Amino acid sequence: MPTPVVDAILSSIERYRVRWFLGVPALYRMVLENDRLDSYDLSSLRYCYCGGDVLPIEVYNRWKERFNIPIYQVYGSTEAGHVSYSRIGKEPRPGSIGIPLKSRECKVVDPDTLKEVPPGEVGELIVTSPHTIKQYWNKPDETRQAYVNINGKVYYRMGDYVRQNSDGELIYVERSADIIKHKAYRVSASEVEAVLQDHPTVIGACVVGVPDKKVGERIKAIVVLKEDARGVSGSELIRWCRDRLAPYKVPSYIEFRDMLPKSKVGKLLRREIRDEERRKLKEEKVI
Repeated sequence: MPTPVVDAILSSIERYRVRWFLGVPALYRMVLENDRLDSYDLSSLRYCYCGGDVLPIEVYNRWKERFNIPIYQVYGSTEAGHVSYSRIGKEPRPGSIGIPLKSRECKVVDPDTLKEVPPGEVGELIVTSPHTIKQYWNKPDETRQAYVNINGKVYYRMGDYVRQNSDGELIYVERSADIIKHKAYRVSASEVEAVLQDHPTVIGACVVGVPDKKVGERIKAIVVLKEDARGVSGSELIRWCRDRLAPYKVPSYIEFRDMLPKSKVGKLLRREIRDEERRKLKEEKVI
């Protein structure tokens, strides 16, 4: 299925008695909000895994309540392959992306010095393995940016901020590109998105930083409302955020749209929104 059509997926799960299912958060949300969900028999499902983006706790809780099974996590990249998995039989912790596979060597390092940070502290995740590629074909500049040599081993820079707890689990913090630098603070875009998506009328949110000389980056949220939502304003959603976030994390303004850019498998394409905002900024300067 190159394009995820929810009814076709649910029909296939029922027909073939599927036990193992892997999806991105947006796909799990689409399944839960399908108005024909009750007409399919999905009782065969046993192992549901999520990857590709941050799984909102609200989606996790709704899935657990509806099907009485958890959503486990899988984490990785094209370059490093699968890096970590939640352990089957153990309730996944919020924010956890699992325990590294035995075939992967992971380090949490300071992104500037590449020295390992103390246990429990946040840093960039780097990964190596005998089984992963060590360079991009005919792209030396990209290779230098993405790969580092430490003590004779070539590690891939995942570009994600994580911390590792005492049990060895990796706790996801944020994609480095999705950290908004606002008033000398580091703001997690996904944290703000999760708060917005907890609002009963919001079905999608994308938070980005818009360059600003005074504060570094202003926090902007693009929001998609449910079809039956009425009378919800940007000021109401900003008040909602103020009640649930530190003051410096509250969006400066909110824009409403009918949809957000997503990949074929439903992953939010924040980069497209960021690029769009930067183009707007350049156009305003030219005018």
